[in-house]
Amino acid sequence: MEYRTRVVDAQLDVLFRDLPAISIEGAKGVGKTATAAQRANDVVEFELDGPASIFRADPGLVLLSEMPVLLDEWQLVPSVWNVVRREVDRDRTPGRFLLTGSASAPSGARIHSGAGRIVSLLMRPMTLPERGVCDPTISFAGLLNGDAKIEGRCNLELVDYTREILSSGFPGIRDYPEQARRAQLDGYLARIVNHEIPEAGISVRKPRSLMAWLTAYAAATATTASYSSILDAATPGESDKPSRTATTAYREALQRLWILDPLPAWIPTFNDLGRLAESPKHHLVDPALAARLLGASERSLLRGDQSPTAQAGKTRLGSLFESLVALTIRVFAQGAGATVGHLRTRDGNHEIDLIVELDDKSIVAIEVKLGQTASIEEATHHKWLKDKIGDRLVDTVIINTGSAAYRLPNGTAVIPLGLLGP
Repeated sequence: MEYRTRVVDAQLDVLFRDLPAISIEGAKGVGKTATAAQRANDVVEFELDGPASIFRADPGLVLLSEMPVLLDEWQLVPSVWNVVRREVDRDRTPGRFLLTGSASAPSGARIHSGAGRIVSLLMRPMTLPERGVCDPTISFAGLLNGDAKIEGRCNLELVDYTREILSSGFPGIRDYPEQARRAQLDGYLARIVNHEIPEAGISVRKPRSLMAWLTAYAAATATTASYSSILDAATPGESDKPSRTATTAYREALQRLWILDPLPAWIPTFNDLGRLAESPKHHLVDPALAARLLGASERSLLRGDQSPTAQAGKTRLGSLFESLVALTIRVFAQGAGATVGHLRTRDGNHEIDLIVELDDKSIVAIEVKLGQTASIEEATHHKWLKDKIGDRLVDTVIINTGSAAYRLPNGTAVIPLGLLGP
């Protein structure tokens, strides 16, 4: 398969020029190995029984590899982490070690912190530009700098976005025909429940109950639904529910596997905004996984089916589209050195889907709308935020499924998702 350039490539190239060891982390299947392999002269694949047994016996053998070396799925032989850490202490020559992992080290493994020696870099599924389905005309970095040119026309329609949600951002899955792709996604989810979580040291007494919890979590996509309500939705009418301790352990394991990718609440360092809610918004790492768990199809999404945990008037497609936008913004923001959260006041009077913040406190506020048009009324929360934080807010944006990019009379940028690039 021809390699598809990823947004993280530019960040990795810059870092690897100066750093001796980088760990690329993320869910299985996001493309970590393919990306790292572009820079490696040698590859050690620990998923293979032969290398795993050899390096368990003598992890120091990795130092005989030709540099740069890729240590793929290093967490299967956790002792190599400490070998790399000690070698970096000895020799800080840049561009030597790339480690990839789709999970944290197993419970009980004696892993010392790599702080100051091994830098972690998160990799998420592909955004629309990485998939090659659109031609962006608007720079996300320009939005953060306050000088973006809002222009261009987009040939993607609602049905195209729906198909991209269902197609997945996993490079090894998305190119399959529809039926085979569904089977791949089903197999991916089954492996997580039946193998990955137990291998992470968490006992799964009832795999079907865990799958039901995951499905309920998917139904809560792009909401701040409480975990107790998600559990209730997963086990309606059942008296023998998983305990809160068990579901908490599942949730933590799924986050360590990067399957759950909750969007944290934005809590600014200044006090201008009053009381803000602190609950995360729920997202799976790839909206296609959420759609598959819910049994969603192109037809069911386009006819406007609703999730029981969704906000009033919000369709399942609307929630999944917001999740696709959140994935996109988080990938672009990481490349730009920015952080992403969501904003909601505790009284619920004000809510903004995505808040992007640079270290220098410049902020971009983003609303997500499933539709072709936008109005000033839909930017009322932007005005409230501008009144509160003033010039810290460098731009306001509505991302939609329209055909053209433009600015509203109040200055808010209206951008079809297909026109936004890094």
